[in-house]
Amino acid sequence: MNAAQEQASDVVSASLGELIALSEQARQLRLHPQLVRARQAGQYVSRLRGRGMEFDESRPYQPGDDVRNMDWRVTARIGKPYSKMFREERERPVLIGVDARAPMFFATRGRFKWVQAQRLTALLAWTALQGGDRVGGEIFSEAGFRQLRPRRGKASLLHFLKALADQPRSEAVHPLSLAEPMRRMRRTAHPGSLVVFVSDFRGFDEMAERQLVRIARHNDLVLIHVHDWLESQLPAEGFYRLGDGERIVELEAGRKQVRLEYHRQYEARVRHLQQLCRQYQMTWLQCATDDDPLEVLRRVYGRSR
Repeated sequence: MNAAQEQASDVVSASLGELIALSEQARQLRLHPQLVRARQAGQYVSRLRGRGMEFDESRPYQPGDDVRNMDWRVTARIGKPYSKMFREERERPVLIGVDARAPMFFATRGRFKWVQAQRLTALLAWTALQGGDRVGGEIFSEAGFRQLRPRRGKASLLHFLKALADQPRSEAVHPLSLAEPMRRMRRTAHPGSLVVFVSDFRGFDEMAERQLVRIARHNDLVLIHVHDWLESQLPAEGFYRLGDGERIVELEAGRKQVRLEYHRQYEARVRHLQQLCRQYQMTWLQCATDDDPLEVLRRVYGRSR
């Protein structure tokens, strides 16, 4: 592969070697948001619930114990009130849902949305592993999905990264709704998990919204919106030629009224997602195709100096 081919490959898909190399950059991150820094950067950040709680033991009831934690089975067997004691889980499951649908293989600047999604996912996965968490997730497209249960250890993480690097390009005409991938993630997520969706959020309908809200009720939820500038606003009126290295298409930008309506629809979709994040305590991040994924994550997850 010559230099030009390597450069084109970097634009449309990240290699396994590149995703592995991001482990060093991930040392600049930790999965506890820096709230002040994030707000200054224009992001919306929720307070993490933290790791889930697991049952430790039962002990005799003491004044002040929460009655909701009464161990009724032990109480009935012994004849005296007992309370359940809990401890913080040593490892928190981190699940990352990665959008590999056809619209993700697009950009007019920088790199394909898919490459940004690969890099964001790799950085988050390495950060979780370095923080002692279990990492898993799902890569989904119109052709199907690949689900990896959260597991500990570097070998499992490398398996996830290889699946990311090997993901074939989707050629589907009609994008898949996000409802089904979100439903699967909801069923996989253990209460108290950190759940991340990296997507352009096309096809985010009412069914997908219901699944998202159900996930947010019991987990920390992060939405990372990957986008290209052309999705938010059409260029000046005229004809434009766009290519992806394999095909060339012509775009006709319409009259001013058409361009304004196009922008309005995009803004309404993004604003609705942001409102959901505020209402249900989700974290919201945006990454453009010409952004540095590390810098995007550092706005919220950068280590304090």
